[in-house]
Amino acid sequence: MILRYNLFTILWAAVMLVLTLLPSSSLPSVSGWNFFSIASMAHVFLFCVLTFLMIVGLSKQHSHPYLNRNAIRSSLLISTAFGIFIELLQHFLNIGREGDIFDVLSNTIGCLIGILVFKWIYTW
Repeated sequence: MILRYNLFTILWAAVMLVLTLLPSSSLPSVSGWNFFSIASMAHVFLFCVLTFLMIVGLSKQHSHPYLNRNAIRSSLLISTAFGIFIELLQHFLNIGREGDIFDVLSNTIGCLIGILVFKWIYTW
């Protein structure tokens, strides 16, 4: 049952993985400071949605009680680890992309914003 409630999360993560592993030559170039670039804001948005979807899915499923009770904490951990994994893939695979610590920071900020959005929608 966990897959049933997290289908959108899994699909979103798959799309994110494909998009973040595209060669940089196929992406539009942006100038400006690294942290406040369009690419960083895209990272924030992608991970905000990922974390939000994961919290919703984990809190709805009942086959794994620990994940249900700790949906926010688990989603933050899994989403952040996924972001680090993507950056490591970009760094170590020869695909024309480079892993960046600013991207990890943007991913983590997006995860935290996803938690705030979830709390805003579901608890306030």
